[in-house]
Amino acid sequence: MINNDILRRIRFIFDYSNAQMSAIFAKADAEVSTDTVIAILKKEQEEGYKAVNDSLMCQFLDGLIITHRGLKEGAEIPKPVKNLTNNLMFKKLRIAFTLREEDIIEALALADFNMGKSELGALFRNPDHKNYKACGDQVLRNFLKGMSIKLRGK
Repeated sequence: MINNDILRRIRFIFDYSNAQMSAIFAKADAEVSTDTVIAILKKEQEEGYKAVNDSLMCQFLDGLIITHRGLKEGAEIPKPVKNLTNNLMFKKLRIAFTLREEDIIEALALADFNMGKSELGALFRNPDHKNYKACGDQVLRNFLKGMSIKLRGK
């Protein structure tokens, strides 16, 4: 999935304003003005569109975690990852919103996408683990769709 699309979906799900989006970026030491947020949230074909790279997306997700869960005592703001995978994005969203496996499976079911606990667990494993499974765009898209239905209704 395109990082900008994920940001648009997260903004819609949680009804964040442009200022709130900018503040979330700021929590992870990313200076993103509200004008830049507006450019980021535009569709690819719209004039003024600005693409979000993996580092900036990672900073947004880290800011989301800090906003919702706080920074661990004594911990520093994490350095952004240069190659952000769907698995890592999914993991960061799970952490930010304190979601258990059951919550994720429920959200996926709301989007008419069924997944078992073992299959879901494979997405959150270390990439070196023998049972690791790459998270496809479809899983992430359906998770966000399910969260939208859960929090905003159909």
